[in-house]
Amino acid sequence: MSLVFRRVSRAPDLAGSTLKAAAIAVVSMTACAGAQAQNNGEQNSAPVPALADELSNGSGLGQCAGLPTHAALKSALTAARDQSNGGLNLDMWATVVSRDGVVCAVAFTGAERGSQWPGSRVISAQKANTANAFSLPHLSLATGNLFSAVQSGGSLFGLQHSNPVDTGVAYHGPAASFGAPNDPMVGHRVGGVNVFGGGLALYNAAHALIGAIGVSGDTSCADHNIAWRTRTALGLDHVPAGVSGDPSRPDNIVYDITPQAGQQEGVSAGGFGHPVCSAAAKTIAGSLPPTQP
Repeated sequence: MSLVFRRVSRAPDLAGSTLKAAAIAVVSMTACAGAQAQNNGEQNSAPVPALADELSNGSGLGQCAGLPTHAALKSALTAARDQSNGGLNLDMWATVVSRDGVVCAVAFTGAERGSQWPGSRVISAQKANTANAFSLPHLSLATGNLFSAVQSGGSLFGLQHSNPVDTGVAYHGPAASFGAPNDPMVGHRVGGVNVFGGGLALYNAAHALIGAIGVSGDTSCADHNIAWRTRTALGLDHVPAGVSGDPSRPDNIVYDITPQAGQQEGVSAGGFGHPVCSAAAKTIAGSLPPTQP
């Protein structure tokens, strides 16, 4: 509020001056209040900035063509989780993203959303985003292939800090919808980078890279085995090439880290190694179903 007073040279009419001062004060107060109301109105009515995918194609779901539905993902994930995977025999989360990183489906295997680690929901989305973001039409990189390269001194050191999770997407909406067909992440880009086992690129029968799957909820080695079996069941394992050195399983997890004095993680012979979680998980990984040509 601002008050305006005028200096007069003649003897003032006290009644008139009082009225004038009051009128000026009222006008000034009204103007300030109106300006404040306008500012508040602009702030309150301003639309929330849309996500990039919302700006381009509505909900983003148009990008999910050819990828598994929620029901298909849940069925394949459950069948994979029910096998021996060398882990702790825990229930799982899985997320599928499109080639543009849009979340297309989120599912879990337990009786309800609390039957598996709640934190693994977003981790599964990170893994899917990572496998998609760092795979190419001619080369698939599993998240487990990135572990050694991102360690201090590695060729990709710092990669895990790039492309951060969009927390507004990751934690938006009612928790009651987490893992349901209408999971709040669906239709949006969640981002994130994760560099241990459980994320795999998805290639269809035409050998087109169409997205990726991320699985989380057990040891990272078991996560990889479950993700692999889930991808196989979905028929999206026409992988062109990878860095595993196994032509039958091009993007398989690699266990070639040799312990090194003074280095907790050891040294990977090929540069794409992952720590061994258990002897059982390592053995199972070596006998996973071959990818399709």
